[in-house]
Amino acid sequence: MTYKERTEDIYRMVGQGQILEAFDKYYADNVVMTEPMGTWEGKEAARAHEVEFLNSVKEFHNLEVKGIASDEANGIVMHETAMDITFQDGNRVQMEQTGVQKWENGQIVHERFYYNA
Repeated sequence: MTYKERTEDIYRMVGQGQILEAFDKYYADNVVMTEPMGTWEGKEAARAHEVEFLNSVKEFHNLEVKGIASDEANGIVMHETAMDITFQDGNRVQMEQTGVQKWENGQIVHERFYYNA
């Protein structure tokens, strides 16, 4: 399976509501996740951040994968997504983000998300 195919599988799983299962399957123990709101080092800390985000969501209305591109030789995958989400406070948001993943041994060791916070 290519890195691009793995990322496609992540978003297939996310679209089916298997967000944490995708995280557990594809993220390395030493992963570093970075986004405008901070950086989380290690799978436990990054997963806790994902759980915190999921707990803030009341409903996912839509997920669109706009594009996925990869540099297989260097283990780099870039993805662009759009999400329509209602948060627990009732605020409905159209989120767009781009992410860059670094893969090693079939798992993500670094992922950085770009979006307007």
